Amino acid sequence: MTALPDLGPAARQLASLLENIPDEQLTAPTPCAEYTLGDLIDHVGGLTLAFADAARKDLGGITSQGPSGDAARLPDDWRTRIPQQLAALAEAWQQPAAWEGMTRVGGIDLPGEIAGKVAMNELVVHGWDVAKASGQPFRCDPETVAANLEFVSRSAAEGGLFGPPVEVPADAPALDRTIGLTGRNPDWQAA
Repeated sequence: MTALPDLGPAARQLASLLENIPDEQLTAPTPCAEYTLGDLIDHVGGLTLAFADAARKDLGGITSQGPSGDAARLPDDWRTRIPQQLAALAEAWQQPAAWEGMTRVGGIDLPGEIAGKVAMNELVVHGWDVAKASGQPFRCDPETVAANLEFVSRSAAEGGLFGPPVEVPADAPALDRTIGLTGRNPDWQAA
């Protein structure tokens, strides 16, 4: 059996970024044109719960809902709550059974292996989004970036889960190629 991706490093990086965002940045733009930073943080909070339940095969409720994204729904304790949820998500995907059989997330039934890779992608790409929007550095371990690049490359070749890819040089760093394949410009800056 191949080694399963470890979502821990990406989850910890995203948690660290969230802990350092002041309230005044919640209205900042993000690389996700439809989301402010606060909206994106709410989205991250919702996906942490949905993907943790998907890993545990606890289907229904939150795994049957589409993605959230509304800063008005952020609880007062989001800086501590969402990092705890990120840790729980990473822990849930440490279990080999999470990667087996079928599960559901966002109302879509899919193989556990694919759901785990989508969760990894959400952590990496939205971690990058949060870092860019909040002016923080983004660090992602090379193993996670390589696994995520492989996943988004296959997805893009099969019609994609994301918007139209942004052209990125073939010799660009793996993270930049990943970001480009998810429809984002690796050089994005808040205006």
